[in-house]
Amino acid sequence: MAMRALVAGGAGFVGSHLCELLLNKGYEVVVLDNFVTGREANLETLRKLGHRLEVVRHDITSPLPQSLKTGTRFDEIYNLASPASPVDFDVMPVFIMRTASEGHLHLLELAREHGARILFASSSEVYGDAEQHPQKETYFGNVNPIGHRGCYDEAKRFGEALSQSYWRQYKTPIRIARIFNTYGPRMRANDGRIIPNFFTQALKGQSLTVYGDGTQTRSFCFVTDLARGLYALMQSEDTRPVNVGNPIERSVLEMADAINRLTGNRAAVKYLPLPENDPKLRRPDTTRATSSLGWTPAVSLEKGLELSLDYFKSELAQDPTLEASVIQ
Repeated sequence: MAMRALVAGGAGFVGSHLCELLLNKGYEVVVLDNFVTGREANLETLRKLGHRLEVVRHDITSPLPQSLKTGTRFDEIYNLASPASPVDFDVMPVFIMRTASEGHLHLLELAREHGARILFASSSEVYGDAEQHPQKETYFGNVNPIGHRGCYDEAKRFGEALSQSYWRQYKTPIRIARIFNTYGPRMRANDGRIIPNFFTQALKGQSLTVYGDGTQTRSFCFVTDLARGLYALMQSEDTRPVNVGNPIERSVLEMADAINRLTGNRAAVKYLPLPENDPKLRRPDTTRATSSLGWTPAVSLEKGLELSLDYFKSELAQDPTLEASVIQ
């Protein structure tokens, strides 16, 4: 009998790639999404994979549909439901916090009722503007709870705590993935993150927007590698938080140069002030993922950027008015 998975946020960037992986492994998949940031276009590839996909339009901050509770049991539940872009933090901060609290609570209850494993998609943002480098899972972080990023940072920290509480009190088999910077096809071209912004600006012949002096670093993981990591974590017996990301660190200026060279853009970089609490250094210690999951990323940055180029070209071809989202 096929395994059955519920993927909250399955119409989103990461969620749709995870659903594709599960469908290719023979799973029956139910996508649960309110389409606030998820897109129907992300499901087009999935629908071609056959009848084992069901899409339920629903906001997890509301009680779950009775059909999910009383229907065929789920073996695995993945909670990837949350806006994750800096441009969302000002627009829907309360919703972001409710998604990781009320929303995750609803999914944890469903997991408890079904005896299912449940994975919470946390974030490297739980480390805040980290004072430890690289970041290990044992580091408690340096987060400003009332800053611009606080709604997302604290939402993910609360979701982790709620997950662990269900493990301690009910022995619900939880998994916690701390996801680092991820990129690839199906990202929103105007979602304000580094790679979509740079591709959108470069392909339009514009100056690439760099905050601060550009020496701050990020570690970029291609989305199919991340999906493999999430799946590997779900199959493991590890209930601890696990960093899932690429440990190779690049500066923002290095990324700007790489994308300008790839696209042939000659426009100069434009510098803007560094946003509040923007992390200066970001690199995961992936020792736990390697030892516990047997997982390492396989797609190089150069290859991943090449695989992303045609996607961003097609996004702009469909809507030439698209512009990068810039935080002023």
